[in-house]
Amino acid sequence: MKINAMHKWAVTLMLSLAITGCAQQGLYGTSYSRDQVGRAQSVEYGNVVSVTPVTIEGRTDGVVGSGTGAVVGGIAGSQIGGGSGRSLATVVGAVAGGLAGQRIEQAATKRQGQEITIRLDSGRLVSVVQEVEEGRFFYAGDRVRVLGQGRGLKVTY
Repeated sequence: MKINAMHKWAVTLMLSLAITGCAQQGLYGTSYSRDQVGRAQSVEYGNVVSVTPVTIEGRTDGVVGSGTGAVVGGIAGSQIGGGSGRSLATVVGAVAGGLAGQRIEQAATKRQGQEITIRLDSGRLVSVVQEVEEGRFFYAGDRVRVLGQGRGLKVTY
């Protein structure tokens, strides 16, 4: 398989985009999306009852991993054979590359999480799953703030 300078440049660009695209917003208590900024949130206080380590699955809905993989796979496949064989190799390379790219994105976006069960001062018991921030877990007995409303809760100190 012979790859010319243009193909090397394209592969390098696509891999760079894939790595950049795999970055995702933090899922911990101190991270906010742009649309959350400036919105009022309810604040309740409580004590952590228990903490369970969990895994937050990686994204499989992103187009960066599968798209980049398909382009790279298609370029690699196009270097094989000639005529209709080359066309088939290009399609097979694109499909295989897309699947591989999706798996890479899923692995790159997997996060360490924690399920935090809290008894609020009101007596209500809530459980929130969020990403572990910088290796710091909450612990039973910690006094915490619970921010948000309904389904969008965050736990902070």
